[in-house]
Amino acid sequence: MNTLAYGLLGLVARTPSSGYDLMLQLQPFWQAKHSQIYPLLAKLEQEGYLEFTRVHQTDRPDKKVYSITEKGQIALKLWLGQPAVEPVVRDELVLKAYCLWLADEKMANAIFTERMDHCKEQLQMYEDYIKELTTEGEGVPDHPDHPSFGDYILLSWGARRMKDDIHWCEWVMDLLKKRA
Repeated sequence: MNTLAYGLLGLVARTPSSGYDLMLQLQPFWQAKHSQIYPLLAKLEQEGYLEFTRVHQTDRPDKKVYSITEKGQIALKLWLGQPAVEPVVRDELVLKAYCLWLADEKMANAIFTERMDHCKEQLQMYEDYIKELTTEGEGVPDHPDHPSFGDYILLSWGARRMKDDIHWCEWVMDLLKKRA
């Protein structure tokens, strides 16, 4: 099984979900398209890791709501015990930063201003989700036994990454001012 398959098992283990719902839940962590998710769900179901219930809908085609099987839970727990592979960095801004000596000041500033704006939007989204999560009456989910612990630590990770990216962009833009 590939990492996306384990990610889908992990999401379904928490909440039975349709393929569309899984795609939406997965987006903050892993970029995947319909064309990857739906065939993989079918394969996981055929191999006994997932099962589905068909939900009748009047205004659109019936949907499948997937749940994890015991075999899927065992596979997921085994995967969790394995070391994570080295992260893959694939960020176009990194390549552009490497070639920045070819850009004029206006273009260089625009590249980093655009990234900062994007990061600020993402940061606000993460902070709103964290606020929502921590005001649901259950307190801060800062203990592994809390049902929202995974959500909390991942949203916090995303917020920290955005803050770090903003700080880095500001630093680069300060360096770019020295060019003038």
